[in-house]
Amino acid sequence: MPEKHRPLHEPILDHTRRDFVRVREDQTVAQALESVRGSGAPGRIVYFYVLDAEERLLGVVPTRRLLLSPPDTLVRDVMISDVVVLAENATVRDACELFMRHRLLALPLVGEGNRMLGIVDVEVYTQEVGDLQRHTEAEDVFQLIGVRMSEALNSSLPLAFKSRFPWLMCNVGGGLACAIVSGFFAELLAEAVALAFFVPVVLALAESVSIQSLTLALQASHGRVRRSVALWRIMREFPLGVLLGTACGVLVAIVAWPWKGPEIALCLILSIAISVGFAALFGQLAPTLLRIFRVDPRVASGPMALAATDVVTLTTYLTIGALLLR
Repeated sequence: MPEKHRPLHEPILDHTRRDFVRVREDQTVAQALESVRGSGAPGRIVYFYVLDAEERLLGVVPTRRLLLSPPDTLVRDVMISDVVVLAENATVRDACELFMRHRLLALPLVGEGNRMLGIVDVEVYTQEVGDLQRHTEAEDVFQLIGVRMSEALNSSLPLAFKSRFPWLMCNVGGGLACAIVSGFFAELLAEAVALAFFVPVVLALAESVSIQSLTLALQASHGRVRRSVALWRIMREFPLGVLLGTACGVLVAIVAWPWKGPEIALCLILSIAISVGFAALFGQLAPTLLRIFRVDPRVASGPMALAATDVVTLTTYLTIGALLLR
C-alpha cells in the first residue's frame, strides 16, 4: 500500500533529521574533513553546515566544494553565508516551495537566534512537491485577492465570510479615498477632460508593477534571509519601479502627444514614473510590515498594497496634471 501523503500544512519540525555534519569556520578544509571522518557522520552527506560554539548557523559548504578546495583553505573562505533556511514553525508546504525554487537537496531548519535544529531532506517530500505543483497556480490567484484556497474550500459559510470580508475593506477604503481625491480635483477634470482619459492606464500600470513586486516579496519570504539583504531588496525596488514607470510612461506619451498635446504627454511620463516607483515599493513593503504585526502576509498583502497604490497613483497623477495644466 502506498505511503499516505503528509498534509501540506503539517509542521516540518516533526520530520527533521538531526544527523547533519557540523564544521567550524576557523577550521581548514583538511581539519574539517578529518573531524568528519572521526565523528561517525551519516552515510549520505550532501552539505557541511558551519556552526559556531552556540550552534548558530553561519554558512553551508557543498560537499563538492569542500573536497575540491586546497587542504589549507579556511572553511570560512569556501562557505556560502547567504543560506536558504526554514524556520522552526514552517510547514511541509513551505519546504516544498523552497525545494522547487532553489533546487536544493536539503534545507537547514533553524530556531530562535538562528540556532540550527536539523535538516530536511528533499527525498522525503517527493510526492508532496508533486501535489504542490498542481495547486500552486490556483493558490497564487486566491492569495493576491486576500483569500487562501484551503480556507475558501474547507471553511463553513460564516468562517469563509469572516476570513474574506475584512480584507475587502482595504479595497473599499481605497476606492472611497480615490473618490475623495477625484473630488478635490473636480474643477481640473472638468477643464482638462483629457486627463480623465488616461486614468485607467495609469492605475493599471501601477497596480501591475505592485503585484509583480508583491509576488517576488512573498516568494522570498518563504526563506529567511539576512536583514541587510532584505533591506537592500526594499531599497532597490523604488528606483527599479521608477525605471519601469519611465519606460512605460514614454510609450504612453508617444501616443498621447499627437492626440492631446505635449502637456498631457509630460504629465503621463512624470506621474507614471513616480507612481510606479511607489507601487513597487508598496508591493515589497506590505509583506514585511504585516509580518511585524504577526498577520499572514499571503492573505493580506494584496488588498493592502493595491489600495495604497491606487490612492497614491491617482493623487500623484492629478497633482502633476494640476501643476502642468494650470
